[in-house]
Amino acid sequence: MPAERRQLCWAHLKRDFQKIMDRGGGAAAVGRQGRKLVKPVLAAWHAFRDGHDTRDQLQAKLDPLINRMKRVLREGAILGTDAPVVAFCENVLAVEPALWTFVSTDGVEPTNNVIEHLLRRVVLWRKRSFGCVSEAGCRFVERILTVVQTRRLQGQNVLDYLHAALRAHRTGQPCPQLLPTE
Repeated sequence: MPAERRQLCWAHLKRDFQKIMDRGGGAAAVGRQGRKLVKPVLAAWHAFRDGHDTRDQLQAKLDPLINRMKRVLREGAILGTDAPVVAFCENVLAVEPALWTFVSTDGVEPTNNVIEHLLRRVVLWRKRSFGCVSEAGCRFVERILTVVQTRRLQGQNVLDYLHAALRAHRTGQPCPQLLPTE
């Protein structure tokens, strides 16, 4: 997916910068500078989300932070002597627009906390069942859990969809759409 159409998680980015700080040495400065940028970015987002700022105000607050983040990542990639830190900075720079999708796109948040909350059920299932044994079993689990979470997000009945899908399969009809078509 193009970087402009996805969003990197700022909570994970914050942890990554902390790890870089914890490595010590010359790379710690990259971690420190990156970590300092996370708080004002999220503060600007919260002001926008809570209705205190408009999207234009959010953009105005973040413009200087966007430039500073690029500078931090470029310095880490160019001046770094720590290979994992250089690789991290280069990787983030390669998808840098994905850091800022939330600034211009309605419905996108800077963290993936909502998605992680949804995946919690999957993590608990995997922990209780010890995962899958076969490739076919893994495909079934990933598909059924996708159906369950998608229907719940839509506020739709899961069993109604599964009933319609089984009926379609038995009659040779195409499976009903899980997502609405545009």
